This record gives sequence, C-alpha cells and structure tokens, in this order.
Amino acid sequence: MSDPGSVQRRAGGRQVIPRPANTVVEVDPPWPLGATWSVEQLVAPVAATSAPLIPTFADARNSAVLLVLADGPDGAEVLLTRRSMHLRNHKGEMSFPGGRCDPGETPVQTALREAHEEIGLDPARPTIVGELEHLSTIVSKSYIVPIVATLDERIELSPQTMEADRVMWTPIADLTRPGTYHRERWGLAPLDRPLHFFHLDDETVWGATARILVDLLVLPR
Repeated sequence: MSDPGSVQRRAGGRQVIPRPANTVVEVDPPWPLGATWSVEQLVAPVAATSAPLIPTFADARNSAVLLVLADGPDGAEVLLTRRSMHLRNHKGEMSFPGGRCDPGETPVQTALREAHEEIGLDPARPTIVGELEHLSTIVSKSYIVPIVATLDERIELSPQTMEADRVMWTPIADLTRPGTYHRERWGLAPLDRPLHFFHLDDETVWGATARILVDLLVLPR
C-alpha cells in the first residue's frame, strides 16, 4: 500500500464526503497510471448477455443506469451527470443517467428512457453493448443494473429536468491520471466496506458511480 501523504491529490471539486472517523485510505490503483483505451477496446470484455435480477435485500427497488462511451481525441470518454442540489438523496453527486424501473420495463428500456428524460439523449442513438455486475445501494435501497452503451461520436447534451445540473464527457485517461483514484475502507472489520473515489480537477466521483467505473476498468483486456 502506498503512503497517502506521498500522492499529490487533484482538487476534487467542492463536494463534501461524509467520511467516518475510522476511514482507512488505500491509494494503489488496479490499473496502470495514465492507462487509456479506445471504446472498442474498453467494451470488448463487457458481458453481452443479461444476468438474472437477484436483489440482495427484500425491499430493494429495481433500477438501471446508462454508462455511455464515445471516442474522443485521447481515447474513450464516459458521459457523467451531476445530481442537482435540490434532490433529497445523493445531492450534488456525480452519476450516470438512470432511475427506477417502471412496471414491465427491462433495465435497458429504463436506462434509455431515463437518459432521454434527464439529458435529452435520443434512445435510438446509443448502441447497447451489455451490462456490468449488478450492485445494491444502502441509502437509496436500489438494485442497480449498469447498462453499457456506445455512441459513434460525442454529442453535446444538457440537463432536461431538475434532476441533473451538469452533463460532462470525461476521458478515461483523466480517471487513470496519477493523483485521481484512491479507495477507502469505511467501518470496522468485519463489517467494513470499500468505497472508490476519483478526484477530478473540479468534481469527485464516488459511491455507486465510482464502483461501476472501477468494474469497467478492471475487466480483463
């Protein structure tokens, strides 16, 4: 484990992270520093088949998010949004477009619908590649299916509702840049849990969004 004090951290924006007092910081990223890939390389190992929906607790609400990738000048870029400060949960946090599944919807249908409603992305534009590992969140009691999709080119999108107040394309090379990633362990063993963080120049990506990005970046390729 590297010494946290030896790493020059990026600014990470103004978001306040509710860290517990007993946080343990680990700074070794599970990928080469500065690594980047094209969209084709990045999505090649993504599972094209859908896994069964198996919520990890009884009152979990099925949800889906859309992880959209497009090639930029320096390799693949990922589309992120920032949740409005007016929301009840996860205000000001970086996220992917997405939300609760309506009755009868598949996760893909939910992810495309929510992206259209939130940022104006035409549901016919993305090419669906597959999905990443499903995950559960404690605070929002969500069971999330991350849907991976690609675009032929980056397109300008903007918030369409009060749910998001920023839309940004972030190069994967920016996520793997030195001083950007670290993980923390919250809680006491054996109930402690890892959380992932990407400190960008003006935002911090953490929580479920960071976990999904890590799951994508560590796929064998």
